[in-house]
Amino acid sequence: MSVAVRQVPRLAVPDLIGPGCRLLFAGINPGLWSARTGAHFARPGNRFWPALYAAGITDRLLDMSEGESAVDRDYLISRGIGITNVVRRPSARADELSTAEFRAGGERLRRFVTRHHPAVIAFAGIGAYRTAMGKPKARTGEQPESWGRTRVWVVPNPSGLNAHETVQSLAAAYAQAARAAGIPGVID
Repeated sequence: MSVAVRQVPRLAVPDLIGPGCRLLFAGINPGLWSARTGAHFARPGNRFWPALYAAGITDRLLDMSEGESAVDRDYLISRGIGITNVVRRPSARADELSTAEFRAGGERLRRFVTRHHPAVIAFAGIGAYRTAMGKPKARTGEQPESWGRTRVWVVPNPSGLNAHETVQSLAAAYAQAARAAGIPGVID
């Protein structure tokens, strides 16, 4: 007896960006749960939203597991937060992506930053940054380069596959990038 498998649409998750974006997070690529819901970092258990809350970047814990509401979107934009992805194609795991996809995504991100001028772009994942930007020795934290007026940061990826990170360690790293971007209310 066969079991029908529900197909997940292979759609890009729309960028979350608005006027006055100060801190732009760049995820690696949408997971299948995010593709289904149309929301960034939507998989239940993903530590992105708890880390933003713990860092004081948001003043409430957001839940995107069933999608992004207009209220949540407007709230994030009003806080100066934006979210995009290095690679727009959803996949179950980041290791399913090719180097060519990462490089093309890096070029797209440079154009995106040039158009929107956030104060900081924070790549959520050192491996994605190294591959997309051709910087194999990069480390987490602020990078020595900037993209015009935009400072470049690399922060840990919140996926559960990045098991050595905790919500608190993610919050500390995200808070550093948020303070550099001028986001109010961030923890010290």
